[in-house]
Amino acid sequence: MKYNTLGDSDLRVSEICLGTMTYGQQNTRPQAHQQLDYAVERGINFIDTAETYSTPMNPKTQGKTEEYIGEWLVKQQRDRLIIATKVAGYAPQLSWIREGKNHLNRKNIEQAIEASLKRLKTDYIDLYQIHWPDRYVSLFGRANYDIASRGETVPIQEQLEVFADLIKAGKMRYLGLSNETPWGVCEFSHLAKQLGLPKVISIQNSYSLLNRVFEIHLSEACYENNISLLAYSPLAFGHLTGKYLEEIPANSRVGLFPKFDDRYQKTNKIEAVTSYIEIAKKYDLSPTQMALAFVRSRWFVTSTIIGATTIAQLQENIDSLNIELSQEVLTEIDEIQARYPNPTP
Repeated sequence: MKYNTLGDSDLRVSEICLGTMTYGQQNTRPQAHQQLDYAVERGINFIDTAETYSTPMNPKTQGKTEEYIGEWLVKQQRDRLIIATKVAGYAPQLSWIREGKNHLNRKNIEQAIEASLKRLKTDYIDLYQIHWPDRYVSLFGRANYDIASRGETVPIQEQLEVFADLIKAGKMRYLGLSNETPWGVCEFSHLAKQLGLPKVISIQNSYSLLNRVFEIHLSEACYENNISLLAYSPLAFGHLTGKYLEEIPANSRVGLFPKFDDRYQKTNKIEAVTSYIEIAKKYDLSPTQMALAFVRSRWFVTSTIIGATTIAQLQENIDSLNIELSQEVLTEIDEIQARYPNPTP
């Protein structure tokens, strides 16, 4: 396992990060602990979760993922692990999280981190991330930016001031973003530098063979500000494995939660997936491992977040570390991207 430095921090994270959003719905407590044990045995030291998990988000399972991790974490050597979690951005439809009055003001951020610390059974969080911005942005595959949708927001300076106090109090070590835009990255970075507030060290955004939008503008913004990408959905919700091309398995994520798959029901998705799988077959590669190896090969990716519901899936995902894509494979991948550019952004 290779370990990379996260932005301007002293955190050295495994190049594979264990995502945990299935814990509490698709995975039971024992299954979650089995996955965590296996991941650590394979050299993973980086675990990502969120206060809203498990997903799809609902009041009955909210917080269960952190609880499962916390029950496991108390039996581990804490300082050998890097735990990342997230505070929910503004989303009034999440009425069960702070009664839907969940702007990222001081009261809400402090309440959120205290609850996460309690569930995780730890005194500090290594990387505390804003799950999505506290302002309108076009998220999760939605269309173009709509200025009419702009609304109330907590100024970024105020958000940074709260996180600065939490860092001083020892409740978190570093700050990260998620589902952010180039403007947001630059504004957080500029204000932190100008006012001596905590610098953002990472961004967790979707990146895969079906969604390479990060390369266009965010890669520059992150490079100039030394912000690491934690790539989530590297298998595009499982579509890049090919398992959904014919019929949807009943116990799969898409089979269980079809509305959760809207982001991937786009023009040219099937054509692109089919083409990528053909490349994998041509070079005797597993489609899963080729997709993960591609993400890992990008210069701006510091760690790739993988999620699995079975140990067999987790093993295949981690074993992708043994794959280095040749220039011939990368060239053919780029040809498919040119033919079907970013079908599921």
